Amino acid sequence: MPAWSNDDSAGSATHLTELIASQELQSLVFEALDNNPGLQQTLLILEQSQAQLRQKRGDRYPELEAGFSANNAKDTDNQYTGSLTLSWQVDLWQQIEDGINGAEQSLFRQQATYQAARDTLASETMSSWLSLVSQKRSLVIEQQRLNTLAKNEEVILQRYQRGLGTLDDLDSARSSTFSTRASVRELEQSIREGERALNSLLGRVTDDQYQVPDQYPMVEQPLTELPEQTLARRPDLQAAWHAIAAAESDARVAYKDLLPRIDIQAVLDDTSTSARDALLTGPAWTLLTNLTAPLFQGGKLRAAAEIADLESAIQYQNYRETLLTAVEEVRNALAREQALAQRQTYIQQALEKQRLTLKRYQDKYRAGNATILELLNVQGQTYDLEAQLDTLTFNRLNNRITLALALGLGVTE
Repeated sequence: MPAWSNDDSAGSATHLTELIASQELQSLVFEALDNNPGLQQTLLILEQSQAQLRQKRGDRYPELEAGFSANNAKDTDNQYTGSLTLSWQVDLWQQIEDGINGAEQSLFRQQATYQAARDTLASETMSSWLSLVSQKRSLVIEQQRLNTLAKNEEVILQRYQRGLGTLDDLDSARSSTFSTRASVRELEQSIREGERALNSLLGRVTDDQYQVPDQYPMVEQPLTELPEQTLARRPDLQAAWHAIAAAESDARVAYKDLLPRIDIQAVLDDTSTSARDALLTGPAWTLLTNLTAPLFQGGKLRAAAEIADLESAIQYQNYRETLLTAVEEVRNALAREQALAQRQTYIQQALEKQRLTLKRYQDKYRAGNATILELLNVQGQTYDLEAQLDTLTFNRLNNRITLALALGLGVTE
């Protein structure tokens, strides 16, 4: 049994990539972070949010527009008109700032969403790699079972030729051999599928195969109890919190649409018979100040404000749901760690006893005091326990990745 499986001390890992001491695995994780197409889409959406924030911040500043027109009439000189128009909305109620704040919160939300996608991809890559380790170890166990059955066939055939056995014994042995060969073939196919799944996570189009270690690697144990404050590190919770803040800012903007607004416009224009002299000879300034207020729009603005309020309430409930899910994930992972540790201990003890039983039945069979069916049954139980113990080892290791992700132990930038 790997040394890590009996280590119940609290670990010191602060990031996912620190859980397992494997340079090969870390290289695969960072390759996935660089090349996975799904993550790259999330990154592009983040860059869109950054551009939208820059666009929203432009509302703070005046707008300057240039205009030029020409009027050609019969029997008159051509007339050219040039103009410059400066427009600016006075942020009387801080509505523009509320809109910018909402865009900032949306950007923060998208940043947290991107980090959550990175963390999830890293954990999936680690789990996929560990699954290959587990599957190849399972294949070794089944191949050992197959070798044992093949040797049994030889012994049974020799005994039959000496008149010490029956064809029924030989048929039973061969039946077990064929069944195990089917299991070996199934595991080989499962390994190929696991390798293709890992290649997809890495963004590879080639059908690469992997040489994984024969033994499970050492693994850190993230935590042994639930400190609720650590959940604040979870990016999905951070994203849900920023979603509330963004919705509240949008609601303030929607309510301020009901209030009057002040727009200032300054126009510089000139008319000349020469296109070159337009705006250069004797331009005239016009300064306009408009005070507008919505009077009647069929209740659209009021309904928009109510919708924004409801969106804020929806995001609050979404945050509560995300928080409850986070707490449940951590508690379940901690409970599984304890249960898997206990099951490992019991199966290890059962395997030790079963190996003693197997040795006794081998001696009995050689002495003629046990049938081949009895020996095959004991051998099968032994290999089943070995496979069960190996599966528990993988599940416990993989559960620690799940626990680390649930606690918000993500990957670094």
